[in-house]
Amino acid sequence: MTRLKTRPQFLAAAKGASLARGGVAVQKLDRQDGDPTIGAGFTATKKVGNAVVRNLAKRRLREAARALLPLHGAPGNDYVFVARAGTADRDWLRLLDDMRSALLGLAAGADEPRPARRPRSSSGRPSPRPRQPPGSDASDG
Repeated sequence: MTRLKTRPQFLAAAKGASLARGGVAVQKLDRQDGDPTIGAGFTATKKVGNAVVRNLAKRRLREAARALLPLHGAPGNDYVFVARAGTADRDWLRLLDDMRSALLGLAAGADEPRPARRPRSSSGRPSPRPRQPPGSDASDG
């Protein structure tokens, strides 16, 4: 297992498939370069907490990846593990289960669909929904 350390490596993985489960989000990129090593990167945003909490979350993700990537990671892929708000506090076995579930889901080809966004008006606010005339019922049709 090699570590992803540079921003371009993380950005490339973000363009691949991703899946979130409980305390972790996992991004996967098939490098298609013929190298069978598995790459792993770890990140936590400021939404997770202060520096101490972010570092704890990343240490927990590194240890979980060390245990699970050799078993469930696909050779020739890069994985980025993104800590979520509950990663630092989550029970260890639940965190392992979340990571295992995400890795197996990505291996099976599951990619979490992005939610559809409503178009925004020029002011940056979501467009208002069309109003139904009084007395009309959309379920009559």
